[in-house]
Amino acid sequence: MTVKMNIPFSPPDITEAEIVEVAEALRSGWITTGPRTKKLEARLADYLKAERVCCLNSQTACAEMALRLLNVGPGDEVIVPAYTYTASASVVCHVGAKLVLIDCQPNSFEMDYDAVEAAVNENTKAIIPVDLGGVPCNYDRIFEIVKSKRNLFKPNGEIQEALGRIAVCADTAHALGATWHGKMVGSIADFSSFSFHAVKNLTTAEGGCLAWRAISGIDSEAMYKKLQLLSLHGQSKDALAKTKLGAWEYDIIGPWYKCNMTDMQAALGLVQLDRYEGMLARRKEIIERYNSAVTPLGIEPLNHFTGERQSSGHLYICRIPGFDLEKRNEIIIKMAELGVATNVHYKPLPMHTAYKNLGFDISDFPNAYKHFENEITLPLHTRLTDDEVNYVIDCFKACLLELGA
Repeated sequence: MTVKMNIPFSPPDITEAEIVEVAEALRSGWITTGPRTKKLEARLADYLKAERVCCLNSQTACAEMALRLLNVGPGDEVIVPAYTYTASASVVCHVGAKLVLIDCQPNSFEMDYDAVEAAVNENTKAIIPVDLGGVPCNYDRIFEIVKSKRNLFKPNGEIQEALGRIAVCADTAHALGATWHGKMVGSIADFSSFSFHAVKNLTTAEGGCLAWRAISGIDSEAMYKKLQLLSLHGQSKDALAKTKLGAWEYDIIGPWYKCNMTDMQAALGLVQLDRYEGMLARRKEIIERYNSAVTPLGIEPLNHFTGERQSSGHLYICRIPGFDLEKRNEIIIKMAELGVATNVHYKPLPMHTAYKNLGFDISDFPNAYKHFENEITLPLHTRLTDDEVNYVIDCFKACLLELGA
């Protein structure tokens, strides 16, 4: 093997251009929500082909605000995959609704859609599918389910009434730039929540955006204004509006939340968006190189690129057939000893204390556990050089050979 390298798992890809733009935001004197945030929202809406976009301080806030717009709360149920990060599910708890977790399919990280269909009842108000690793879920099947169950649906509130069915509130944290049958993720689900966290493809350090498609009978501008109220203490004017001469006075419409995005974050995002198509292309190159190296060894990577789905290439998730939890953990340690940081996506929710305390048991989610016990995620980011990609491959092969894969 070549000289030891140190390969971090997912560092942010920041260039001088981002630094200059953030400095300009600082020099402007406007550092909270302002013109750059509004510009980023407009550009993202155009990129995603969405009806409208609202930028907030995290994907989690976006997902929660979507549920609050929909008036989802106590007595309601929301369906979420068991194989995901906590943010997909915790928002259901935040609004006081009942969380319904669904196992994976036997040979896929996606939810068992037949089990989703069976779980729907008259209390079901939303489904939160997850575009894991940047790979779009089966949106056609999900919409088929919600349309077939219209007869059970009991709307509560104006938006639910207008939809006339269960809402699809996709967790698209990983999927900026992904497409399903040629349509941009962000224009497909009723609501889509993207993450711009430091480890994501496009980063604003922390942050995210909520995108939505047009809903017949619902004023999108009114929905955007409601999001502004929800995300800024229920205050009737934001700081930008209050700077107009004599416009200091405001009202508090409701005792709500504080989760707005700042212009410093938006400045970072605007430059990242300028660079984004090149970043996606580089991710695809790395995925294809990994695939060429590991699939002949029997490794089963997440399929990022098919006729119907084009991924954003966020995570290189793969399974090692025949490995159990102990051997998977051993390979992570051996890779680390060689200087390569790897990860696991994800430890299923029913294995965590918070969800055990809600009554979930991993024994009821056997497919999720089988996927978890031999899953490993290799580093995939746009700061990787070709030499570093080759080093990751060489290390992975050596570890697999040593452990008898």
